[in-house]
Amino acid sequence: MSKFIIPILIIMLIVYSVAKRNNTYNSFVVGAKNSFDIVLVSFPYIVAIFIAIEIFNTSGLSVIFADAVAPFFEFVGIPKELSQLVILKNFTGCGSLAVLEDVFATYGADSYLARAGCCIAGCSEAIFYISAVFFSKTGVTKLRYAVPVGIIANFLAAIVSCWICRVM
Repeated sequence: MSKFIIPILIIMLIVYSVAKRNNTYNSFVVGAKNSFDIVLVSFPYIVAIFIAIEIFNTSGLSVIFADAVAPFFEFVGIPKELSQLVILKNFTGCGSLAVLEDVFATYGADSYLARAGCCIAGCSEAIFYISAVFFSKTGVTKLRYAVPVGIIANFLAAIVSCWICRVM
């Protein structure tokens, strides 16, 4: 049934558009044209955050930082093997999935670390990427509390994820 959802939605949109006597193609072109403004405004911010993430990963800073905070993470209940995942998830979803894949390969997909890593990856967000995209479009220049609150929320989500996976 799920393979029919997209075709059904497309058919419903076309039927609705015909019923409203709307020029569907013209509406689509106008929407696509308006999206270019968003892309032009957001693109420099997205490129900057991708470059910063790549520098953070390839320079080894993510591993060094993860090793430095691992004792604190273990104290609060996050295994040291997941410290790089917790840190990297704030920056990039794809990079954190690569770390999670490494956890699968090293410890097995059914291990506690893999389950906790999946929960961490699923309940946290790439704060810096999202901030770059959203705040570039809205024109907000002073992030004030948004990024720190997002990082704290990701950290608390990681603690709760590890606790729940330990209990289950």
